[in-house]
Amino acid sequence: MSIILEHGNTFILMACLFGFFMAWGIGANDVANAMGTSVGSKAITIKQAIIIAIIFEFAGAWLAGGEVTSTIRKGIVDAEVFVGNPELLVYGMLAALLAAGTWLLIASYFGWPVSTTHSIVGAIVGFAAVGISMDSVHWDGVGKIAMSWVTSPLLSGTLGFLLFRSVQKLIFDAADPFAAAKRYVPVYIFLVGFIVALVTFTKGLKHLGLEITTLESIGYAVLSGLALALLGFWLEKSIKREQTPGKLQIANVEKVFALLMIFTACAMAFAHGSNDVANAIGPLAAILGVINAAGEVTSKVATPSWVLLIGAGGIVAGLVMYGHKVIATVGSHITELTPSRGFAATLATATTVVLASGIGMPISTTHTLVGGVLGVGLARGLAALNLRVVGSIFASWLVTLPAGAILSIIIFFILKASFG
Repeated sequence: MSIILEHGNTFILMACLFGFFMAWGIGANDVANAMGTSVGSKAITIKQAIIIAIIFEFAGAWLAGGEVTSTIRKGIVDAEVFVGNPELLVYGMLAALLAAGTWLLIASYFGWPVSTTHSIVGAIVGFAAVGISMDSVHWDGVGKIAMSWVTSPLLSGTLGFLLFRSVQKLIFDAADPFAAAKRYVPVYIFLVGFIVALVTFTKGLKHLGLEITTLESIGYAVLSGLALALLGFWLEKSIKREQTPGKLQIANVEKVFALLMIFTACAMAFAHGSNDVANAIGPLAAILGVINAAGEVTSKVATPSWVLLIGAGGIVAGLVMYGHKVIATVGSHITELTPSRGFAATLATATTVVLASGIGMPISTTHTLVGGVLGVGLARGLAALNLRVVGSIFASWLVTLPAGAILSIIIFFILKASFG
């Protein structure tokens, strides 16, 4: 307890710096979830993606990032185990932030799209298991997270495969692809509006304190889908048929799908910013809660608005400074994307997130998006995939939890030795 009182201000300063660093890593690595397919399909440029992300990621993190957050992300460790030694929680959260941020920096350098949630969870598991006790960790929860390495990309990949096959069958294989696109794309626009709105209402706005029931969320999502479909139908009229025969009109068909990607990029960026900023501000808020309460440990703490600002600012800074590498991996290095393929991957990702949220299955948005991109690539045959890149991505997923854990253990014991 005396350590908390003696070094409280130092811990707060370190927590702010490490929290910003973790948020920077989220921006550098995880924003590719919202922007990778749009940039890779050339629906928008990297500069436009950064502008969209600055606005919507920041808005999501700042407006909907959380009034109250759990002190331990995903319930991996009970807060009660720290009641007698609150300084261990402070050391652990500092170690988790620095460890997860460091791993995200390394992964972003190599262009590996890894899970920021798994990074912070691995870091928390590491310091808790070694620094506290093996029994303090809920290993069943860790097991469910490990299972999501398989389940989330498999489900998203299957949906992406089926969606793009439907686009091929209904539009690209039609006698007049351009006329078929005009006919069916409003239906796909409705699906995008419905699913992305459902993601936003169920995940992106859950922290605003709005009492929206599941039925109300579905109703609002239907209205959003209809509104977006009408807007898309109106915008379609500006896309004119080129005087070129046959399959050469596919370029015009892709222009129609490019409309979808702009909408999905904005909505997914907002939902991502609101949800994943908790990976940075959760541990930071936990540290502040312990210090402001003079050592008292609780399971939930209020999140000051300036803490959300640190998280939102860090995400934007990471994206602007280093986000292009992972965006390039997701958008162009796994398989060649066009707006129609990017649409299928994004819609598969959003649908998987909605389904997983509904049944309480822990998933990684990163793993889900990569699975969707893989599914779209497989719809054109195995040769359409860059298997070397796919292999390196899978390897980075396997390494994420232990990498975060090992780094966190080292930093935890350094902090413990430094402060006593």
